Amino acid sequence: HGLCRLIERDRRTDRSVEALKPVISGWNPEDPGEFEASDTVRILRALGRDATPAAIDACSPHRFREPLSPDMAAARENRGISFDLLVDICREAIESAGDEETLYIEGVGGVMVPLTDDKLVLDWIAALNIPAILVVGSYLGTLSHTLTAALALESRNIPIYSVIISESEESPVPMEETAATLQRFLGGLRIETVGRNKQL
Repeated sequence: HGLCRLIERDRRTDRSVEALKPVISGWNPEDPGEFEASDTVRILRALGRDATPAAIDACSPHRFREPLSPDMAAARENRGISFDLLVDICREAIESAGDEETLYIEGVGGVMVPLTDDKLVLDWIAALNIPAILVVGSYLGTLSHTLTAALALESRNIPIYSVIISESEESPVPMEETAATLQRFLGGLRIETVGRNKQL
C-alpha cells in the first residue's frame, strides 16, 4: 500500500504525519481478514494507532460495503456522499495540520472515479487546491493510465508533487524501464519506484 510506505518513511525521520482516507468502499468489518487488509486499518497501523471505532471514523468517515465506485457503493445502501461535507472534512484537516506536519489525504480508485452523481475524485482534489501524489502500479497498461491521469490533473491546474510506481504482482518490464518512459513524457516530475514489500 503506497500511502502506508509514505507514512512509514516519514515516521522514520521523526516528522509528524497524519493521514486520512475519507472514502472507502469494500469495507467489511465482519471479516477479520478483510478488516485487517483494508486501506483504513493499514493506514491506522502505519500511523501507530489501534483501529478503534473512533479512529476508523476519523480516518474514513464514508465507508461502504460493496467494492465498487463510491457512487455505486453508496447507492446500494440507499446512501449518498455529500461532496461539500467531504471537502469540509478535508479542509479542516488541512487547516489543523501544523507547519511541521505532513498530511496525506488518500483518494479512492483513481482521479476519474465517480464520487457522486456529478462529481469525480478529480473534482475533489481540485476543490482542495493541494498538490497530488500520483501512485500507480507497474502492470501492463500503467503507462497509458498514468499519463491519462496526469493529463486529467493538468487539465484542472492541479500540480503533481511526485509519481510513485508501486510494483504490481505482475510487472511485464522492470519498474526502472517504466519510470524512464514516464520521465520522458512527464518532464521534470520526480518519479520513485517501490518494490513489493520494500520501503521507500
